[in-house]
Amino acid sequence: MGKKNKQFVQNITAMEDDFAKWYTDVVKQADLVDYGPVRGTMIIKPDGFAIWENIRNELDRQIKETGHSNVSFPLFVPESLLQKEKDHVEGFAPEVAWVTHGGEEKLAERIAVRPTSEALFSDYYSKNIHSYRDLPMLYNQWSNVVRWEKTTRPFLRSSEFHWQEGHTAHATDADASTETDKMLRIYADVVENYLAIPVYKGRKTEKEKFAGANYTLTIEALMHDGKALQSATSHNFGSGFAEVFDITYLDENGESQFVHQTSWGLSTRIMGALIMVHGDNRGLVVPPRIAPTQAMIVPVAQHKEGVLDKVYDLRDQLKDLVRVGIDASDKMPGWKFNEYEMKGIPVRIEMGPKDIEKDQVVLVRRDTGEKEFVALTDVETRLPALLEEIQTNLYDKALAHREEKTSVARDMNEFKQTLEQKTGFIKAMWCGDEACEEKIKEETSATSRLIPFEQENIADTCVCCGKEAKELVYWAKAY
Repeated sequence: MGKKNKQFVQNITAMEDDFAKWYTDVVKQADLVDYGPVRGTMIIKPDGFAIWENIRNELDRQIKETGHSNVSFPLFVPESLLQKEKDHVEGFAPEVAWVTHGGEEKLAERIAVRPTSEALFSDYYSKNIHSYRDLPMLYNQWSNVVRWEKTTRPFLRSSEFHWQEGHTAHATDADASTETDKMLRIYADVVENYLAIPVYKGRKTEKEKFAGANYTLTIEALMHDGKALQSATSHNFGSGFAEVFDITYLDENGESQFVHQTSWGLSTRIMGALIMVHGDNRGLVVPPRIAPTQAMIVPVAQHKEGVLDKVYDLRDQLKDLVRVGIDASDKMPGWKFNEYEMKGIPVRIEMGPKDIEKDQVVLVRRDTGEKEFVALTDVETRLPALLEEIQTNLYDKALAHREEKTSVARDMNEFKQTLEQKTGFIKAMWCGDEACEEKIKEETSATSRLIPFEQENIADTCVCCGKEAKELVYWAKAY
């Protein structure tokens, strides 16, 4: 390895040595974020926000395709409104940031800076839903929220973050259940097919469900270090919020009924998953479908006559097929190679005098580092195909990693031994008693991640207490 490459690698702590430090190094070196002036806040820089925008655009497209409209609700929630739903506010109380003064004047009532918007939407629905003809009411908003976290890390856990939060109202519980399931499957599609991150789909336990929900559905992904990450959730509230906020409608028979509500969200936390699933010791790796720049052209010996002209001709040839950029700065080609590897751009295109003589370009894959010499006449066909190959390879690699780190345990000894030997998901049967769930967490630091939709009977007894098992649960240490 050359001197420049050694120096490049030294900018990032090896993930095998210190995964947390590696993560922070990649976030900073790939120029994704900077730290904000208030503890736990982050400035998402152009490179980071461009990736988030591509994720957001695809998710927004699918949300709108299913009949939802985007809206914008206030940032502030009056304390009296937030306090209406007891279980809900208790779940968020430790994380709420409060406004107590307006200018120099102390407010008569504290105002919460939005930690989530169920109370706001419920208040709105109570005033705007009257008849079955008003239903369903399908809203989504893209916004920022504040949750006053004790320990913070960019993207994974910050005091302020960006997300979308869907809020819907339906005539029946069946309609709300269909909505809850539909939105989870949209999240799974975006995360798997665009971010190339395989997920397990299922339901949260009563202990782990969203505060105030009847039940919560989740998609869970496995990071490179073997820890799980809750990647998106979809909640069915039943008529709980409707009863508290008096959200009723007249049905077709003229009888008053409570609506049934849902909410669902995906946040910039998914950016943390992107980094920790695909990144390596050379930096970020971005799947082509969400990469702001899918291919970066780097001219070699650009000072020589005709090189830059050919490079710009190539850009024009490709710009309608892929998202392509050129770095014609006066930095050395080696620096540029390292820079775009660090930023995770899927393909680097090299073109110099020798390539021009041979009517070819060099395509370099970020995921494997492999080089491919392609004739200029074939590049319009080969480059899009190569991007799809990279997309597939990233997913397959992440899936193989998850499968290798998904184990089975039939009793607590096996559960603990498995965790000591390797991190990852553990499939184990559970009796349904929250006491067993708590005991597993206390003794192993692993938590229940989900009850999978596709159940298996790997044992007849609970992994913890030995009593009759009710269902299979995926457990893991998690972020």
